[in-house]
Amino acid sequence: MSSNLHPMLNVAIKAARAAGAIINRAALDVESVRVSVKQTNDFVTEIDQAAEAAIIETLLTAYPGHGILAEESGSEHGAKDSEFVWIIDPLDGTTNFIHGFPVYCVSIALAVKGKVEQAVVYDPTRNDIFCATKGRGAYQNNRRIRVAKRTRLQECLISTGFPYRPGDKLKIYLNMLGEVMSQCAGVRRPGAAALDLAYVAAGYSDGFFEANLKPWDVAAGSLLVTEAGGLVGNFTGEAEFMDHGECVAGNPRIYGQLVTALGKYSKFAGAGDKAAVRQALADDAASTDAPAATQTLSRPRAGRAVTPDSSDLA
Repeated sequence: MSSNLHPMLNVAIKAARAAGAIINRAALDVESVRVSVKQTNDFVTEIDQAAEAAIIETLLTAYPGHGILAEESGSEHGAKDSEFVWIIDPLDGTTNFIHGFPVYCVSIALAVKGKVEQAVVYDPTRNDIFCATKGRGAYQNNRRIRVAKRTRLQECLISTGFPYRPGDKLKIYLNMLGEVMSQCAGVRRPGAAALDLAYVAAGYSDGFFEANLKPWDVAAGSLLVTEAGGLVGNFTGEAEFMDHGECVAGNPRIYGQLVTALGKYSKFAGAGDKAAVRQALADDAASTDAPAATQTLSRPRAGRAVTPDSSDLA
């Protein structure tokens, strides 16, 4: 990395690389990694914990007066009343990691008075460092990165994250997914939100949306996107999204189109939009419960080929 980086960013990169070294060593024999379950489909490994400890040690050695908000240990380390708080996800994509699926990353951000000012997302499998300092642009390794230039959603590749915990609103999510899928060129679900946001910043995908996210999933990635010329917010387009549990990102034009598609599904949508979504879900449920006979397509007469129209496929 370039030597003219902000000193705090340099320390964050050092911490991310230390965590990445632990993750890469463990990935050589992932079968032997101890895994425990926080809740259904939500895993933590001894590697998450070791990587987090290495990050916290590196950061607090350099800045003992700073606060820490980390996925596994919460706020138990660091100063409790500092204006400087490091927001850490030591291994975003744990489920991928424990299966040997090589899409996961380390995410470290520094918030000053609640605003993210430094960000690092490190992909240890590809040795990619994505980093940003507020006001100085975003970089992948030594290369300045920008969001993609596509302006029409139908040409775009959009990434997302599926609900995976019981209680997550799966039906609502499937409606959202259907809406976006029908309007864009392709949807991907890589499995690590921080890396998804880094890829939007680098222009590898055109946009991203996901619900049920925590601050450590999005803190670093959100600064990467905005410093790369993009926008990040909640589903209704509000910029103060970090604690809202929903995230949309993209270049300004695509961000606007995603907000138009997703806004009515937001927890912060107006009463009318929420009522329309509830009605659509009720209609879906009613059509699913209809007798099988009404759902089968009419049989073609012998010898006549039938091409289903779009209403058959809806």
